[in-house]
Amino acid sequence: MRRSLPRGRVAVVRLYGPIVGSGRTADSIELLRRLRDSPRVPAVVLDIDSPGGSAAASDDLFLALDRLAAKKPVVAAIRGTGASGAYLAAMAAHRLLANPNAAVGSIGVISVGPRVRRLLDHVGIRMNVTKAGRLKEMGAPWRDETDEERTKEQELVDAYYDAFVRRVARGRKLPEERVRELATGEIWLGERALELGLVDEIGDLERAIEVAAEKAGVPARGAPVRLRRPFFTRLLDRFATAIASSVVDEMETLLADRRRM
Repeated sequence: MRRSLPRGRVAVVRLYGPIVGSGRTADSIELLRRLRDSPRVPAVVLDIDSPGGSAAASDDLFLALDRLAAKKPVVAAIRGTGASGAYLAAMAAHRLLANPNAAVGSIGVISVGPRVRRLLDHVGIRMNVTKAGRLKEMGAPWRDETDEERTKEQELVDAYYDAFVRRVARGRKLPEERVRELATGEIWLGERALELGLVDEIGDLERAIEVAAEKAGVPARGAPVRLRRPFFTRLLDRFATAIASSVVDEMETLLADRRRM
C-alpha cells in the first residue's frame, strides 16, 4: 500500500476491468487486508467499473471485502459497469451507489468453452489421453461432452448461481425469491436499479466518499490506494498488455479483411 495516504483519509480502491484469478486478485485481497488492519484508514470506498469475471475470484474478493466491512465502513460506487462478479463483490458494502446511467446487475453465471473436435479431425490431429477418474477429462475441448458431463457442469453452474443469489439477498436485504426473479443475467441502468432495490442511492464517487466519511466520522476527503508491486512485475504486466493489444488489433484487421472478401 502506498505510504503517502494521509491519516484519516477515506481509502479509494479501484476495481476496474475484468476480474481474473491469480496475481491480480491476490494483490487486491492483500491490499484489502492491509486497509483492514491499518489504523490510518477510517473507511474504504470501492470504485467499480468492471463487467465481472471469474466466479471463484469474484467470491474471493467478496469474502475479503466482507472481512473489511466487519471492521470499517465500506461503501461501493458503480462508476460505469458493476455487473456479475463485480456486483457480487459490492454486496459486502454497507451502502451501494451507482451513477444514473451505470450498468448494474447481470446476476447470473455462465460457463463456456470451445469444442474443436471437428477442426482437429480436419487437420489430422489426434489426442492421446491417459487418465484415472471417470470425469477427469471433463471440459476437454478436443472431444464432445457426454450427457453425464453436461449434467455435472450444470450442477456446478447452479451451485455458483445459488451462492450468488444468497449473497445478493443478504447484501440487499431482499427475499431470495425476489432476487431469483431479478437474477436473469440482465442489466439495468442505475435509476432502474434503484427502483428495484439493487442499489441504495444514485451518486458518483465523490458522493460515495462523503457517505463513507459520514459513517466513519471523518472529513470527506478521499485518496486512491494501490498495492506497491515490484518494478519488474509492473514492467512485465505492461509488456503483456501491449502484446495482447497488438494481437487483438491484428485479429480485428484480419476479420475486417475477411468481411470485404
